[in-house]
Amino acid sequence: TQPISKSQAEMHKQILGMSSSGKIFCLYPEEFTYKEMKPHVPAKIQESNLTNMVLFLKRMDIAGLGHCDFISRPAPESLMQALEDLDYLAALDNDGNLSEFGIIMSEFPLDPQLSKSILASCEFECVDEMLTIAAMLLAPKLRLCFKPKYCFSSTDYSNEKWCRDYFLSCSALRMAEIIRAELVEIMKRIELPISEPDFGSKENILSIKKSLLSGYFMHIARDVDGSGNYLMLTHRQVAQLHPFSSYYNTRRIPEWVLFHEFSISEDNSIRVVSEISPDLFVELVPQYYFSNLPPSESKDILQEVINHLSPVSTMKEEQKTNNDNKENEKFSQTPTEQRCIIQ
Repeated sequence: TQPISKSQAEMHKQILGMSSSGKIFCLYPEEFTYKEMKPHVPAKIQESNLTNMVLFLKRMDIAGLGHCDFISRPAPESLMQALEDLDYLAALDNDGNLSEFGIIMSEFPLDPQLSKSILASCEFECVDEMLTIAAMLLAPKLRLCFKPKYCFSSTDYSNEKWCRDYFLSCSALRMAEIIRAELVEIMKRIELPISEPDFGSKENILSIKKSLLSGYFMHIARDVDGSGNYLMLTHRQVAQLHPFSSYYNTRRIPEWVLFHEFSISEDNSIRVVSEISPDLFVELVPQYYFSNLPPSESKDILQEVINHLSPVSTMKEEQKTNNDNKENEKFSQTPTEQRCIIQ
């Protein structure tokens, strides 16, 4: 949300002036004057996250983003931030070109973080659930504050009454169903596996959180004082849970959360959040991203978790090395041709 510009104000007056005769009163806050208005609203490309656009330009093999003839040129810092985010998501190789992973991510018309979460769900075998989550995030805003008694399906004509009874938008749910079907078609076209649904089990919930963290590890916040004031790890901004969040009115506020979006215009609130553990975060976060985080108490806590887990990781590596040595001894007497086949 931002103040109206002079060009927008004039356009509104002209449109209203053509509709009927009479007087037009333009009302603004007392501290806001017409002279302070900007002539024009800045182009959206100059104020938006450019990660998705840069991924698209990379896929189109448009090199040298700094030399692209943009109508409204975004800030160089924004372009560099987008490239850095894609690098964190493993979408770029060492030369700055799209990696194989990045090429697959570009097949989805989604935010790269969400694309990464869907691809990670193939590894954690929760693709069916992840596609549903992605479709719900992309559909118009839904007010889903309860656990439904049965799943939504547009073939059931009683769903409109069911949606009204539970204050849901039936059209938004139908749109989510259409989006999900399109995502399934993309998965089939690029021959990615779709695991069977297993929603509800503890293992499945953990797999979903791992998939989400694989893409949204840059969207982590911690409650710093126990009262719901969340400090974001990346930008170090303080935010609160959105009033529509199911955690908002609960007695137990989660300490660590993963969030989908951050809104400054809605009193610095984070929306669509899931509770996570710091152990799970340090397991999945790229090390070079973690090392680049600004200093904070939250980073120190995570570093302690890493230090606590590192002896266990070292023991596992030593055990793996010993097992590999035993395997090498086992096949040392076999012909070279057989060893190559086994490898």
